[in-house]
Amino acid sequence: MTTFALPDRTIDSRSPVFVIAELSGNHNGSKARALELVHAAAEAGADAVKLQTYTADTITMDAPGEWFRIRGGPWDGRGLYELYQEASTPWEWHADLFAEAKRRGLVCFSTPFDPTAVDYLEELGAPLHKVASFEVVDIPLLEKIGATKKPVIMSTGMASLAEIDAAVKTLRAHGCPSLALLHCVSAYPARAADMHLATIPHLAQAFQCVAGLSDHSLTATAAVAATALGARVLEKHLCLRRADGGPDSGFSLEPAELTATIQAVREAHAATIQGVAYGPGTADAANVQFRKSLFSACDIPVGTVITRQHLRDIRPGHGLPPADLPRILGRTARVFIPRGTPLAWDQF
Repeated sequence: MTTFALPDRTIDSRSPVFVIAELSGNHNGSKARALELVHAAAEAGADAVKLQTYTADTITMDAPGEWFRIRGGPWDGRGLYELYQEASTPWEWHADLFAEAKRRGLVCFSTPFDPTAVDYLEELGAPLHKVASFEVVDIPLLEKIGATKKPVIMSTGMASLAEIDAAVKTLRAHGCPSLALLHCVSAYPARAADMHLATIPHLAQAFQCVAGLSDHSLTATAAVAATALGARVLEKHLCLRRADGGPDSGFSLEPAELTATIQAVREAHAATIQGVAYGPGTADAANVQFRKSLFSACDIPVGTVITRQHLRDIRPGHGLPPADLPRILGRTARVFIPRGTPLAWDQF
């Protein structure tokens, strides 16, 4: 069985979904708000919180050219440097966020966007690393991450199958001991019609790994469907209130929405994990009584040759099944059978 091994748990095809609350830039520049997001993730029932580790200078450069201005999408018209200045989580906050997450029983980790971020997260003792979908093609960064010999979760986003294959081979060749791949649509927010969730089991099969979903939609629908398709890792962006704004608020769930999504995912897992089943189970065994069965339609004296007029095919289900009716016709009653008695073979 394919597994994804974390320091405190192992995730496999039967495990509950490992739910990650992505904090991203939804702290809006406030450390207190970032800590409040950690608390909200814990109260919603998440298993982990994830940060992003970069500065504007490590992820881009302060340059005036049009190359550095975003066209289209939720950040249309903004300069990259300005956006990343606003959205980055200050590195000096990380240790306190890691500590608070641990205190609340959450796994805390981050997405490094350059080698210095990997080094910093290693100093903090990060238990695993995340590769963002846009970094799938950054092979030197993947070599650095793989060399930490930590588990890795990688979003696949816009990557082609060949690009994912190259990234997976790079991580594994450089020491990554355990890998989970998240299907991801790099649209913010993502529409249900664009999700292509059948990619999730294909990823798991193609790369012999645990697979999941990095979900930028605003409902629980994709998460529930992904769970039914075998996703065992789910990432959702979390904000306190979308109305407060912020760089990622437009595709982030509020705490009550995350709680409802996690509950729905847990129910979907419970509903699908047991596999194929037929016949009455624990939940419906008592309702066998509401099936039809054969009863005596009148008093039947000893020695009576049974005809159709002596029998009723009715509820409840305490007698012989209706399919046995032809086998009873023409038999002789061995005992007196009062009207309304469920029929049994020892009566004939």
